[in-house]
Amino acid sequence: MRRALSGLTTRGRSFVAAGATAIVCAFVLGERDLLRAGMLVLALPLLSTLAVSRTRYRLACARRLEPVRLPVGHEARVDLRLENVSRLPSGLLMVEDQVPHALGGRARFVLDRLEAGGARELGYRVRSDRRGRYRLGPLVVRLADPFGMVEMVRSFSMADTLTVTPPIVPLPQGRPAGAWAGGGDSLAHAVATVGEDDVTPREYRHGDDLRRVHWRSTARRGELMVRREEQQLQSSGTLFLDTRRAAHVGDGPLSSFEQAVSVVASVGVHLGQAGLALRLVTDAGERLPRTADVPGAAEGLLLDVLAAVRHSAEPSLTRGMAALRGPDGGGDGLVVAAFGALTAEEARTVAAVRRGTGTFVAVLVEGGEDVDTGTDPQAAARLLESAGWRVVRLRTAAELAGAWSAAAEASADPGRTIRMTDGA
Repeated sequence: MRRALSGLTTRGRSFVAAGATAIVCAFVLGERDLLRAGMLVLALPLLSTLAVSRTRYRLACARRLEPVRLPVGHEARVDLRLENVSRLPSGLLMVEDQVPHALGGRARFVLDRLEAGGARELGYRVRSDRRGRYRLGPLVVRLADPFGMVEMVRSFSMADTLTVTPPIVPLPQGRPAGAWAGGGDSLAHAVATVGEDDVTPREYRHGDDLRRVHWRSTARRGELMVRREEQQLQSSGTLFLDTRRAAHVGDGPLSSFEQAVSVVASVGVHLGQAGLALRLVTDAGERLPRTADVPGAAEGLLLDVLAAVRHSAEPSLTRGMAALRGPDGGGDGLVVAAFGALTAEEARTVAAVRRGTGTFVAVLVEGGEDVDTGTDPQAAARLLESAGWRVVRLRTAAELAGAWSAAAEASADPGRTIRMTDGA
C-alpha cells in the first residue's frame, strides 16, 4: 500500500490535498456537508490506490531485435510480445520500452485491456546516425486506474544491445597490385605468408601414404611414424587507428576521427572477407588480437570494437607504435594505418616502424572540415615515403574506394602519394 501511495499521480495528489483541506475546514467551521464532500474526494484516490495495489495478474515479455548489428544510418526492427499469464484480465496498461535518445527516444504504447492468457504484439523501428553500442530496454509497464489517480511502474529486467557500426565503404573486389605491395608484387604476396615444411614425424594414421614413412623415427620409437610435409600458410594483417584527440579536427560525422574509424572499418571488412587474419592496434596499445580461426569472426569482432572506440588522451604514438611493431619487430605482413594530423617528429616515429619486407600503408585523413591543424601533411607524407611506407591522403572515407583502385595504377611510381583530395 505504501508503494502504491507513492505512485499517486498529480491528479491523485490534488484530490488527496483537496479532500484533506475540506475535512479540516469542516471541523473548523462545523459544516457537516463539507465534511461529507471532503471524505468523498479523499476516498476516491485511496480506493483507486487499493484497487491497483491488489492487482495480481502477471505479465511476460519477449523482445526480438533484428539485426543486432547494423551500419550507421540503417534501421533495425524491434518486436515485443507482451503476454498476460494470469487468470485475471488486466486493466489499462501503458507500455514503454527504454530507448536511448540517439535511437529516437522512448517507444510508448497504450493497451486498453489484456485478457487472461492473451498476448499483444508490438513493434517499432530504431535508427542512429552515430556509431556506438546502445542498450534497448528494459520494458516498463505502467498500471493505472480508470480515473488516472494512481500509476504503478513495474519493470522487466531483460534488455538487448544494438551495435551501430561505422559506415562501410565498399571496396573494389580483389586486392590492389603494385603500389601497395613492395617490389611490384601483388598484395596477395605482400601479406604475411608464413609457414615452412613441417618435417616433424607423427604417428601413422589409417590411410596415410606408406611412402611418407619416416624409417629413422620408426626404428627409434618402435612404431610407424610418417612425415608431415604440408605447408601451412596463413595470411595476416594489422590495422592501426590513431585515436588521439589532439591529432583530429572537427566534430560529428565529418570529423577526421570519424572518417579514420570508417577507413579502418572498411579496409578491415574487405581484408577479412579476403581471408586475412587481422588484429587492431591503437595509440593506446593492442585492442583486438589476431583472430582467424573462425571464418567471419574477425570482421564481427573488429566492428564491435570500432563501434565503441572513442578519443584517447595519449600524448604521443610511442605506445601504439611499440604495439604495432610487436614481438617480431614489425617484419613481414600487411599494415594499414589511419592517422590524423602528424607532426614531423610523429611522422619520424611512425616511419621507424617500417622494417622487413612487409607492406605498410599510411592513410592520412584530413577530415571533411577545413580546419588548420598547424601541421604539414605533405612533409609527413614525404618522411613516411622515404622509409618505405605507401601513403594515401584522404579528406573523407568515401574517397577510399578511388584510392584502392588508384593504388594499382601507381605501381610504376612506388614513391608517389595518392592524394584523393586533388585526384589520384
